[in-house]
Amino acid sequence: MNQVAIPCVVMRGGTSKGLYFHARDLPADAATRNRVLLAAMGSPDVRQIDGMGGAHPLTSKIAVISPPSREDADVDYLFLQVSVDLAEVSDTQNCGNILAGVGPFAIEQGLVSAATGETLVRIHMVNTGSIAVAHVSTPDGIVNYAGDAVIDGVPGSSAPMMLDFLEVSGSSCGALLPTGAAVDQVQGVELTCVDNGMPVVLLKAADFGKTGIETPAELEADLELKRRIEAIRLEIGPRMNLGDVAKKTVPKMCLISPPLHGGAIATRTFIPHRVHESIGVLGAASVAAACFLPGSVAQAISGQTPSSGVHQVDVEHPTGFLTVEIAVEVRGNAVHLERSALLRTARKLMQGEVFVPGATWTK
Repeated sequence: MNQVAIPCVVMRGGTSKGLYFHARDLPADAATRNRVLLAAMGSPDVRQIDGMGGAHPLTSKIAVISPPSREDADVDYLFLQVSVDLAEVSDTQNCGNILAGVGPFAIEQGLVSAATGETLVRIHMVNTGSIAVAHVSTPDGIVNYAGDAVIDGVPGSSAPMMLDFLEVSGSSCGALLPTGAAVDQVQGVELTCVDNGMPVVLLKAADFGKTGIETPAELEADLELKRRIEAIRLEIGPRMNLGDVAKKTVPKMCLISPPLHGGAIATRTFIPHRVHESIGVLGAASVAAACFLPGSVAQAISGQTPSSGVHQVDVEHPTGFLTVEIAVEVRGNAVHLERSALLRTARKLMQGEVFVPGATWTK
């Protein structure tokens, strides 16, 4: 076999871009599947010149969609992060941005029947076993990508899509506060570990001699900063019930600081080794949650007062804001998160076949 052609859709989901596959079109064996996906993306290579990847973690992502494995979902969604410069494919996290393209893909591939006006797609996020509901614009029963919704980090406008995250608290680590404490100290640094759909470690930028408004390029160029943050990540990972995280993409490491543009908190997020040009959807949901946890480093900076009700939290990032709608219930001294929701957009960029060397499939 010279090359294998695999049906594929390229989509922008939120502020990320990736390849979307129907599970039936990929090898069932995970090791073979991963070889195929590495070849499809062109990894390992810093330019990904021999594949579809965009030489950055945000454009080296995969969505695998299949019929639902549980009754309360319409489709299953497995997210896979393909490393750019390493021969690694990780399933250790969700991706809320790529999630934005799952509903449109499922409708257009015939996995979900479209309603007239708006179609609700219940998505089982296989990585963590939680459910998200995508509100997809479908006038006349056809997916609509055009609209006036604007999200920071993406040029132009598209049809709005609300993503509701149900019961994602502790979905990866087993608890909203994985270590059981609102504040931990690691290597002399105070931090907060939180999992509201994405395991995140929050650190005060000032503790690293940073303002928190540096550009991603400036932070990536600071090798000593990266060394310190990675050392903390490797130590705290097992305490977050994530095991050895040396080869995992979680937890994300987030430098936080006071907001400059009217938001609740400013962020710079290591994902975990490159710095995000904006912020991940579920990463933002975890940051927003931490703002309401008494004693957390985020609550101290944001000044949010824990109170029952629905709150809007504007999380600042390098290219603007991401607004999280979060439903909080305070029961005595305990804070419970009932729901998180965010506005995203998606656009189909290409549909066809991606070619991989035949040896990757048959090896």
